[in-house]
Amino acid sequence: MKCLKILLVAAGLMIFSPVNALASDVKVIANWSVKADTISALDLKRVFLEEKISLADGTHVEPVLEKDGPVHEVFLQEYLGMSEDDLQTHYRTLVFTGRGSMPKALGSDAEVVAYVARTRGAIGYVSSAASTERVKTLAIWVPSNSAERKLITRVEPDYPETLKRLNIGGTVRLRVSISAKGNVEDVELLGGNPILGESATFAVKKWVYAAGRSRTIAEVSISFGGH
Repeated sequence: MKCLKILLVAAGLMIFSPVNALASDVKVIANWSVKADTISALDLKRVFLEEKISLADGTHVEPVLEKDGPVHEVFLQEYLGMSEDDLQTHYRTLVFTGRGSMPKALGSDAEVVAYVARTRGAIGYVSSAASTERVKTLAIWVPSNSAERKLITRVEPDYPETLKRLNIGGTVRLRVSISAKGNVEDVELLGGNPILGESATFAVKKWVYAAGRSRTIAEVSISFGGH
């Protein structure tokens, strides 16, 4: 009977472990007063370390923390690159030197969502499973050469024969939205020849990146050389 209980407990751990892993995935949320839909990984870190109090569009921002738990641990590791002790030491130093204050820290996803929803400029983080209808979700802008979202499968674009024959080339810049799983969800042409851009967009939509913690945005440049 004791062996049976041990087996059942072990089975329970095997069943629930994947659920716990999924619960630690993080999405970054913001009050609707924040105009941006994306934020760079570097700016996100600066906001939470209180090195930056406004975004490029002039929006004042305020970081909101979860007190503890798997979501908090993942956020510290993935986006701030520090331990809880290091973070608290950083905040105490800011307070002591008069360069900052202790940010709001709340006990659950629901509390973070509620606070962010009613507070202008607030930016927080919650589990990917949390309901976030009252706030906006920010995509994290990761540079295309970042190891966080390593490119696994690259499809080269076709060089349109007409342009190639006329020796018309150049570089096109694309904004690429990458899902947490690594597939490309959307591509936007930022600059360059629109015909070359169309060819590049078609190819980039087939690219596959390494899986990440959340949806990210990368900027990609593709060159078409004249012959």
